[in-house]
Amino acid sequence: MIVANEKGGVGKSTVSALISTAMMYHGARVAVIDVDLRQQSLSHFFANRRRWLPAAGVDAPIPLEYKLTEDTVALADADPASMVSVFERALVLAMEAADVVVVDTPGGNTPLSKSAHLQADLLVTPMNDSFVDFDMLGAIDPVTLKVLRPSVYSKVVHDSRKRRAEYGRQLDWVVLRNRLAATETRNRERVGAGIEALAQQIGFRVAPGLRERVAYREMFPFGLTVADLSFGLRPAEVSVPRRAAQEEVRDLLIALRLIEG
Repeated sequence: MIVANEKGGVGKSTVSALISTAMMYHGARVAVIDVDLRQQSLSHFFANRRRWLPAAGVDAPIPLEYKLTEDTVALADADPASMVSVFERALVLAMEAADVVVVDTPGGNTPLSKSAHLQADLLVTPMNDSFVDFDMLGAIDPVTLKVLRPSVYSKVVHDSRKRRAEYGRQLDWVVLRNRLAATETRNRERVGAGIEALAQQIGFRVAPGLRERVAYREMFPFGLTVADLSFGLRPAEVSVPRRAAQEEVRDLLIALRLIEG
């Protein structure tokens, strides 16, 4: 599976870390590949995890990580064919070793992102709950707020699906509303209605959203997520909001059909 869209700052790496960590606690062998060559946020997260766990004297699952290269910035400047070749070799190894492979992508249309879309069986697209991010999925009429047409990124996904279909393979596309406000607002209602309308037009599913919670980000320095809190790893207290965050992640895994409800 890949976590992707062409907009930055929507929580792709956070969602990738949440899914990867939670799936390990559900007994899956997990591999991760970070193809955001310049930021490497997911790689940094699991590097923190590998350092913090032995320092704290505790055990917790760690995914297999397939780094494309030690010098990712240099690879980002390589020719596209070489870049994609390195990624596809890493992906083959990851798929042979793991039950679930999570690929984190950059906020842009890069050769690695294109290749990842063609290889994926499941695409998760996080978006902040606003019309700023809605534009990444489709254009809306400024007067009626009706959906006018799919976006450039939606067409990228459509083309990837079309090419995969030629080989008898499908791509399940799930849009995840991220950083939801704690209370219902008129804007949240409008964004939700627009997403549901667009889902019918271009064929994606809508996952239960993740609320705006500090719990999803506060443990990054330790390489931990809310999935770890029930297993004795407590750099933060187990509170009601953090328990609620764990339930949200579980609901997400069910919606993604990674676990059974």
